[in-house]
Amino acid sequence: MNKYIVVNQPDKWNFSVDNITVISSQDYLTNPKYSLLKKARIFNLCKEYSYQSKGYYVSLLAEARGHLAIPTIKNIVDLTTLKLVKIVSNEFDDVIQSSLKNIKSQEFTLSIYFGQNVAQKYRELSALFYRNFQVPFLRVKFNHTTKWNIQSIKAIPESEIPKEHFESAQEFAIQYFSKKRYDTPKIQNYDFDLAILVNPDDPAPPSNPKGLKKFLDIADKMNIYAEIVEPKDLSRLSTFDALFIRQSTEVNNEAYSFARKAQQEGIAIIDYPDAILKCCNKVYMAEALNNANIATPKTVIIHKDNRHEVVKAVGLPCVLKAPDSTFSFGVKKAKTQEEYDLLVSDMLKESDLIIAQEFCPSDYDWRIGIIDDEPFYACKYYMAKGHWQIYNWNAKKKKEQDGEADCLPIEQVPKDVIQMAIKSAKLMGKGLYGIDIKVVNDKPMVIEINDNPNIDFGVEDLHYGDLIYTKILSAFKNRLD
Repeated sequence: MNKYIVVNQPDKWNFSVDNITVISSQDYLTNPKYSLLKKARIFNLCKEYSYQSKGYYVSLLAEARGHLAIPTIKNIVDLTTLKLVKIVSNEFDDVIQSSLKNIKSQEFTLSIYFGQNVAQKYRELSALFYRNFQVPFLRVKFNHTTKWNIQSIKAIPESEIPKEHFESAQEFAIQYFSKKRYDTPKIQNYDFDLAILVNPDDPAPPSNPKGLKKFLDIADKMNIYAEIVEPKDLSRLSTFDALFIRQSTEVNNEAYSFARKAQQEGIAIIDYPDAILKCCNKVYMAEALNNANIATPKTVIIHKDNRHEVVKAVGLPCVLKAPDSTFSFGVKKAKTQEEYDLLVSDMLKESDLIIAQEFCPSDYDWRIGIIDDEPFYACKYYMAKGHWQIYNWNAKKKKEQDGEADCLPIEQVPKDVIQMAIKSAKLMGKGLYGIDIKVVNDKPMVIEINDNPNIDFGVEDLHYGDLIYTKILSAFKNRLD
């Protein structure tokens, strides 16, 4: 994808940025070659964005041309309405108050350059303003009455950056526009740039280190620039064309924030925010599967009014699931009525609705990998040693925390299992899914639809090899096309 920094006067542009072309706003607005570009990312760093100024029109015409602009015209309009700015910033008012609590004066000015401030203590606050307004050079003025309030907010030109800030701003620019290259030769013209989101502290990462390296290596062979990013890199997401989430997904963690921002900016994503919302909630999943007439173990949504009737429907032992349980976290087994009552009481304190499911013991679960409605791998996940689940997080030995796995050609999977997996994935929309299916008495039943399934080296790729990674990376190319 072509990338351009658009400024009013390129000859006076003082920032050194590699591999991105700097052009004038006049050229972008009037030269026909830019209107004919099919793919372009425009970093609009004009000196002002006031209504009908060149800066305003750069973002407006970028949108009309199908180019991806930063800031968007919506960002620019939002910035001109202080009332709207305050409504948006109310969502992180607690960060404003905690960040500025030690300032003794009644006024304070925060200067934000590419989502950062020269003082590390304002890093979180600066990132939040950038996340919401996407303006590269931003100045926010606060005053203090009973608490800190936003007095004004404006985009500033490069010329208004104080001399003592310039060195830091230059470093922030380098961080923003440049990326760490790996040991492969540097290629100037990649088809697109892919961010792979990984949380180094993830207790159950969906790809192991060798799997992540495979993605990087194969991406390079496919002429895709891929880079590992972490939750702290949200402000850099706009510099990429695509986002691949390889950390545990929850509605309340960074993965959803990344997906939502990517969706807002037209960045290709796996997986979409909608998929995270749907798959991370077992209540939604139970209702959706039931409405689609897809077989599951007997399932009941528990609430405070029906909790005493559930055991009659699903029997004992039964499986209890928190709505947002993932990787077997938040999934419990009640063997007795007393255990059921205790567990349900605790779980209903955290959520008004939880799930009870008939316990269907089996030696293994099928996991069918689906990418954009197409099955592309099949595994048998065996239960952890001496445990009723695939994962046993209480196991004393790390090697006993999860069970063994077999990877098979799709042709060897029962056809009704494959058909059920495809139908289940379609409930969640296009994306990457892992469908867990048990076969009990020759009857397949969906246990779960996972939006962020494991792609581990030596497990899911054991039969098809590099094709697993190629299929996923090709899905990004399809999205961008």
